[in-house]
Amino acid sequence: MRVGIYGGTFNPPHIGHERAAKAAAIQLGLDLLVIVPVGIPPHKPLPPDTPSADIRLFMTHTEFKNTMNAIVSNIEVSNPGPSYTVETVSVLKQIYPEAELFLLVGTDMYLSLETWKNYKALLEIATPAVFSRNAEDHEKIERFSSLLLERYGVKTETVINNVIPISSSELRDMLRDREGVRYITDTNYSYIIKNRLYNAKPNWDWLRERAHSMLTPLRLPHVVGCEEEALRLAKHWNVDEDEAREAAILHDITKRFGVEANLRILEDHGMSVGKIEYAGEKLLHSQSGALLAKAVFGVSEAVADAIRWHTTGRANMSMLEKVIYIADYIEPTRDFPGVAEMRALAYENLDEALIMGLEMSVSDMKERGIKPDNATFEALDDLRQLTVDS
Repeated sequence: MRVGIYGGTFNPPHIGHERAAKAAAIQLGLDLLVIVPVGIPPHKPLPPDTPSADIRLFMTHTEFKNTMNAIVSNIEVSNPGPSYTVETVSVLKQIYPEAELFLLVGTDMYLSLETWKNYKALLEIATPAVFSRNAEDHEKIERFSSLLLERYGVKTETVINNVIPISSSELRDMLRDREGVRYITDTNYSYIIKNRLYNAKPNWDWLRERAHSMLTPLRLPHVVGCEEEALRLAKHWNVDEDEAREAAILHDITKRFGVEANLRILEDHGMSVGKIEYAGEKLLHSQSGALLAKAVFGVSEAVADAIRWHTTGRANMSMLEKVIYIADYIEPTRDFPGVAEMRALAYENLDEALIMGLEMSVSDMKERGIKPDNATFEALDDLRQLTVDS
């Protein structure tokens, strides 16, 4: 057997790792590729925002699950101490005693090989196989491989890598800027966003695609309009624009669900639900939507609260909650008596616009024989007091 050993922090794993591994497997004629995420690296600490070793192991499994003849090993992740390559390779030699082992490394790591722990013993067990990214790399590899051959009788293999111009550190920065989605499997990207690993924020197109897929075609224009209006209001009232956009995109994600499905979401998240009256049915989606937005998209408490209260309002509303409530009411597709007045008022006096919207909602529900939610009356009392005080 010809067995390649490919280690790294995989923090996070990305398509550059996968393509490099595939290139090595083809060029070296490997029968097996062993992917080894590091637990505790021996030479330098992991960045502060690094997920646990088990999480990196999970994401590495996901990244390489469709790579032919590849397995992901927990040999280093399960090690409570620093992981030294010579120890890992020695264990793998015991597992595959008849195999020819190839140690896959990048150029920079290869050039520092003589500083590694027990590197001479390592070179007796495994053949270095170095990823060459360009002509400059190739020249450095050629010079150093000549030295290794002269000093230790070790031959080096070179793997020509079709470079994906991205490193894990660059990718972590991109994730914080709502970029990088194209470099990661969708499963891993969803997992990163759900758990907000690396302080990642969802790419807007990715978020819209998933949120919009949860809507009925008739609901889509409203949600698109709500996002546009929320962003305008956020800019006008100096509210966090990213939070406003997230809340607007996600505010109706459970609107199409039936009562039973919405109740199931609430119950799954530990919320006890009693008898639901008609008015309550209409409001379920704001509660379930807030819970799902947190569970699936990892939104902040502030964004979840804006979703939670976008239908009823509440006392002591945050500015973000006010913006989402009004954006939902006056977005461009809305057409009802008084909407033009409310749109103008929203950019002059947000609280007055909220009072107008809440009063209209109460009147509408009473005309239809529906009991308004108590939170609406509490919101009205609070806002009226604020306007009196001001």
